[in-house]
Amino acid sequence: MSALTITLNDGNKIPWLGFGTGTALFGKDAENAVQAAIANGFVHLDGAQAYNNEESLGAGIVAAGKARSSLFVTTKLDKVPQGQTVRDTLVTSLKKLQLDYVDLFLIHSPKNHPAGTLSSVWKEVEALQKEGLAKSIGVSNFRVQDLEEILPNASVIPAVNQIEYHPYVFKADQPAIDLLKKHNILPTSYGGLGPIVRFKGGPLDSVLPSIAKRVSKAAGKPVTEGQVLQLWLKAKGIPAITTTSKEERIKEYLATETLPALTADEVKTIDETGSKVHHRAFAKFWDD
Repeated sequence: MSALTITLNDGNKIPWLGFGTGTALFGKDAENAVQAAIANGFVHLDGAQAYNNEESLGAGIVAAGKARSSLFVTTKLDKVPQGQTVRDTLVTSLKKLQLDYVDLFLIHSPKNHPAGTLSSVWKEVEALQKEGLAKSIGVSNFRVQDLEEILPNASVIPAVNQIEYHPYVFKADQPAIDLLKKHNILPTSYGGLGPIVRFKGGPLDSVLPSIAKRVSKAAGKPVTEGQVLQLWLKAKGIPAITTTSKEERIKEYLATETLPALTADEVKTIDETGSKVHHRAFAKFWDD
């Protein structure tokens, strides 16, 4: 059962481990995967308007039959269609999700909105929290300059910034992480398994197996390299949004919560080894 939570700057709690409906499930029917995730213990479900599967995320939630209050559901704002407001898009999302509110509503990407409009878009998002349509509000893929565009006029500081975060962007993401810390905005990670899923052949290939071996010994059961990367995020207090269409992977992710923690030295080794290269799979505009 997913139990570990982190308190946000608005007092709400976010479960550390989230089941995402992007990447592996992007544009696909996510109902069975979501139902399996909830049945196995996931309570944090991460969706988005851009994933084109909010209906099946909603159907999976309904099929799972869990009390609404026990779940934490996120969706994200895509481009706002001509003639519509941010509120219109969230009302549509809630209908698809079959929910009265989401626990977290994020601006998905600064690039989805015309230059100079982020501050006014954020004002619309703030109004949705006030109305109760979203318990917490935040942003995603926001660089330092994007945050600096909205913070001066914000009545509500974003609760989270969901970004690609793994050891191979550790160094490049540091300025954003520093700014988030300063404003008590929680970074949450997607693409956290990048070093083993997308960027094999990197310097971590020789480091992760030995750490996995040490943790396996301490846990008395096999530990995967993917779990080591999740333990790295856990050590940093950063929620991990992960995705899969396979039930055995769902079980593997959830098992991470009960594994022994990485040592400070192991975390440092991963930081330093990851910093030797730079690989970003998503939101490439961060590197422009």
